[in-house]
Amino acid sequence: MKSWTKIRKEMSPESQARLDKRLKETLATLPLGKLRKARSLTQTTMAERLQVDQGSVSKLESRTDMYLSTLREYVEALGGTLELRADFPDGSINIDLHAS
Repeated sequence: MKSWTKIRKEMSPESQARLDKRLKETLATLPLGKLRKARSLTQTTMAERLQVDQGSVSKLESRTDMYLSTLREYVEALGGTLELRADFPDGSINIDLHAS
């Protein structure tokens, strides 16, 4: 059985680029729990990073509504940054989540 690394190296640069784009699009639509799993993290690890208990992480991942600050903290605990953009017919603006 071939490793993923070997298979990827055998792909053309164009195929690799298409695959990378599709992966990014898929990750962009994942619920928090699946995003965490895609980053190979457990709820226990997230709880340690967020300084909460594991049950709180479970509740957070099942919520459909939360504060942006909570979502930002979760994404940062995953190792990422959260950006917020508002789209309008005449253009888009980025909203600074760190502004006071």
